[in-house]
Amino acid sequence: MEVGRTPAHSPPTSRGFSSQPTTLPEGITTLSAQTSQANRSRATSKPTGFLSFTLHAHLPWVVNHGTWPHGIEWLHEAAAETYLPLLRVLSNLEHDGIALNCSLNLSPILLEQLAHPVFKADFPRYLDRKILSAREDEAYFLSVSEFHYAELARFWQKYFTDALADFNALDGDIIKGFRHFNDAGLIEIITCCATHGYMPLLGTDESVRAQVRTAVTAHQRHIGKHPRGIWAPECGYRPSGPWNYPVTQQDGSPIAPAFNRIGIEQAISESGIDFFVVDTHLVEESARTPSPYELRDGALVRSTDEPMTHNDYRRLYQPYYVDGSHTPDAAQHPVTVFPRDPSTGTQVWSGNFGYPGDSNYLDFHKKRWPGGHRYWSVTGANVDMADKQPYDPARAAERTQAHASHFVHLVWEAINAGMNDAVPPILSSPFDAELFGHWWFEGPRWLEAVARTLHDYPIGIQLTSGSQYLDQFPRAGFIKMHEGSWGAEGTNHVWMNPETSWTYAQIYPAELYLRDVCTAGKWKPDHDDTQPLAERIVKQLCRELLLLESSDWQFLITTGAARDYAELRFETHMDQFNELKSIYQHLEANRSITPEQEARLAAIEQRDSIFPDVDPDFWATGSRQHRAPDSPHSHATADAPHRRALPTADPPPHNGSSRDHTSPDPDQSLAPLPSYKPNPSA
Repeated sequence: MEVGRTPAHSPPTSRGFSSQPTTLPEGITTLSAQTSQANRSRATSKPTGFLSFTLHAHLPWVVNHGTWPHGIEWLHEAAAETYLPLLRVLSNLEHDGIALNCSLNLSPILLEQLAHPVFKADFPRYLDRKILSAREDEAYFLSVSEFHYAELARFWQKYFTDALADFNALDGDIIKGFRHFNDAGLIEIITCCATHGYMPLLGTDESVRAQVRTAVTAHQRHIGKHPRGIWAPECGYRPSGPWNYPVTQQDGSPIAPAFNRIGIEQAISESGIDFFVVDTHLVEESARTPSPYELRDGALVRSTDEPMTHNDYRRLYQPYYVDGSHTPDAAQHPVTVFPRDPSTGTQVWSGNFGYPGDSNYLDFHKKRWPGGHRYWSVTGANVDMADKQPYDPARAAERTQAHASHFVHLVWEAINAGMNDAVPPILSSPFDAELFGHWWFEGPRWLEAVARTLHDYPIGIQLTSGSQYLDQFPRAGFIKMHEGSWGAEGTNHVWMNPETSWTYAQIYPAELYLRDVCTAGKWKPDHDDTQPLAERIVKQLCRELLLLESSDWQFLITTGAARDYAELRFETHMDQFNELKSIYQHLEANRSITPEQEARLAAIEQRDSIFPDVDPDFWATGSRQHRAPDSPHSHATADAPHRRALPTADPPPHNGSSRDHTSPDPDQSLAPLPSYKPNPSA
């Protein structure tokens, strides 16, 4: 679970969001009259602007690695409080003919866990424990005449009983539920790096490609389709160019010589993926390239014109091609990025300034033990735990509708300036999925309310997924981005700092060793009579390296959220990698391994039984996926076969706006956020 993650340039948040009351602009309890009146002319079937939610569902590998407070109960909590509630929201909307149309990332390592027999067997037992503890709470509250709390205990009994019923109705297959909505076209499931490896800091191009290629294979196995989008972990990006290892060996010497790296976009493009999301500042600080590429007689050339809609009021509300790697595959199929909108993001991410801090919402921190149920509201900013007031589910539900209306108004304010343009704007709003339900209990209900508000109010804004938008509209042009992320400071700092550099000092030699082993190919079929054993060992080496590369360990160390657990997990996978390395070297030298070594191999395989179809060839030197010239997973469906003209926007008249559009104040690229006044109900 991406615990407490905060995009760059957003106000800092804590694990459960602090409790600053959230207030709406005066008079905004539903969509403002100004918003509705200004958009009556847009009450047609053709939208003039788009909102795209991207929800990133991810947990590090916790199966067989602890229970509580850190371990598989993270997965149980996320399943009960986020994944099953999201499925209920999607079902409610489907029943009423409404599509959320979000891009939902189910990370490959999360898919492996949701499909794992250990989770499927243990999750119902977890829910039974939660139901029993709620019954015990009810009995206690009744015994002391705390009738409101007793009613809340019955609320939790029903909540977890419904979760168990939903899980059983899915035959224990949560993935099947999401796959249904994906197949129905109501959401778009996208992928992520296999184990959430932070691509800018991985030490070999083969490791970057293997994270993406393994992800695509797992996605196809679980979802049944090739993904068109990917969540780049931590919204991390690094362009192509010279690269030095950022840490050294113990004696201060380089781990390996500097070399020229591929850009992140090249690994993504090679695997047939079309788009990903980047943080705001990467687009705001990007260099404008002279023009889009054109396909002329089979060769890529640059135009001398600059037909790009780089207007301030549109800059964050349109997709771009990444101008980066210039290999034939990457140039033929450049990848698209959607910038994250900062203003609406603050409203949803922040416990200090956003919706989750509303006084009426369920407080994350205060729990009753044993059982861990929550009975108190946020109550107010900096309110002492002892002074928290009882939670009122009905009042909280009312607030979600008010906040949904407010959010839609903010979206309209952000993109309204471009809603008369020939190419409609799109506001990209990415969040960790676990924010909805787990951290912010009312979050799933809020998502449903946003979808219903946009469906019921004819303001010209429609929900869309990344692919749906790209299949209809061109990119604005090409941009060249620098390295960065959505982490603190917008850099790699969260993952590479004095507290975490020791992890990369061990990861990099492991990546280089595995590349050598996979390149040598002694594990391949028909190599010799030791091949079956060698293949098992090398495949498990690949799995352990993937787990070592998970960015979650550095994040948890840096934030202190679960530092001891993260350090233990990293050291465990490093020890297992080194143990497998020793077993493989013994096999090479003796053409056999000892019974003790075979038992250890089997134990490690059972403990970390991820990606059964892992392919060591992905890590061989120079290994890459070659994308077919006319891959179905590329760009707009209207592109003509055999001559792919990349869809980019034509030069707009005058300052880039449509003929009917009046440009906003040149000193103001976005409409200002509404001013806030104290909420009398807070």
